[in-house]
Amino acid sequence: MRNNGPLIEASARQGHLKVYIGMVAGVGKTYRMLKEAHELLAKGVNVQVGYVETHGRAETHALLAGLPVIPRREVFYKGKRLDEFDLGATLLLHPQVVIVDELAHSNVPGSKHEKRYQDVLHLLENGIDVITAMNIQHIESINAEVERIAGVAITERVPDTFLQRADEVVNIDLTADELIERLREGKIYDRTKVETALRNFFQPDKILQLRELALKEVADQVVRKVELEVERPKQMRREHFLACISSNSEVAAKIIRKTARLANYYHSEWSVLYVQTPNETPERIALDKQRHLLNNFKLATELGAEVIQAQAGPAKPGLGFLPLRILPLERADITDAILQVVQEKEVTTLCIGKPHISFWQLVLRTNTFNRLLSALGGSNVDLVILS
Repeated sequence: MRNNGPLIEASARQGHLKVYIGMVAGVGKTYRMLKEAHELLAKGVNVQVGYVETHGRAETHALLAGLPVIPRREVFYKGKRLDEFDLGATLLLHPQVVIVDELAHSNVPGSKHEKRYQDVLHLLENGIDVITAMNIQHIESINAEVERIAGVAITERVPDTFLQRADEVVNIDLTADELIERLREGKIYDRTKVETALRNFFQPDKILQLRELALKEVADQVVRKVELEVERPKQMRREHFLACISSNSEVAAKIIRKTARLANYYHSEWSVLYVQTPNETPERIALDKQRHLLNNFKLATELGAEVIQAQAGPAKPGLGFLPLRILPLERADITDAILQVVQEKEVTTLCIGKPHISFWQLVLRTNTFNRLLSALGGSNVDLVILS
């Protein structure tokens, strides 16, 4: 999503957010941000560089000349001196626009916020416009797909809801050949690291797949903006996805991420439902399962879902640090809970995990799956089984 001008004028209430996205490091995100900063400065806009990481790239570093830079905050952690983005100083200076690089960065423990994207949200809430950048592999909902493509674990991640908050998303695109040529010329990493990079992350097939993800993501953001700003025909149904999860940590996380991608694609609201069985009450559930369950609730919340926990008996207080909704049931019946939420939320698509052998054994004993299929048979609800 691009405007002809460099940035939308600042709002009196909320700052505007512009995000540059790239498929991998070295495509030119930081370079483009600094170029834009010079354009804004030439027009008399109070723009300052809050945090930029040039990675020693000469062309990018040269663009810092002439730009006002907010000094970094020095932090000592585990005997090392680290430089961090100074959120407090930026709020005090209150520029019209601030450049903040390395969006997915985790702040040093003890900082006001755990993640840099949360610093950016803080700036936006205080009416400061932000231009920032990130790579496609740091988007939470496609984390597993990126790991499959790249073969490496990506620990620094940004929730999809952050991108949905953006007023403008710009893809910095290069072909695989152009990117590899930049790498060979020493414009991305030091020449001593080039051969290692070519054998690992910077392989043409991996770059092509990551490029596809980046293009799709930005295209989805454009469609989302159209959906929000262009009046939709009254006859179109509004989608609502419901992901049903269990306490199985790995399966639940996959269902959550895949449902998030579906909901993002259709630009719809979505919910996550967990039915607490009698064996999984706080007094009985294993501590490791409880911990994984809470992590999955947090993941779903970060990805923009409403999390619903159905349980037998009267409603009990939820977890204070999560916006968890408790749905009281007369009995802990999975089918009844699903159907109740489907009706209440006007769910259009129900997402469940691919059944395991143990699940089929449960089905044969309780007829849960057959009851669910029978109940949905006469409705307009789609059932999606996620692998």
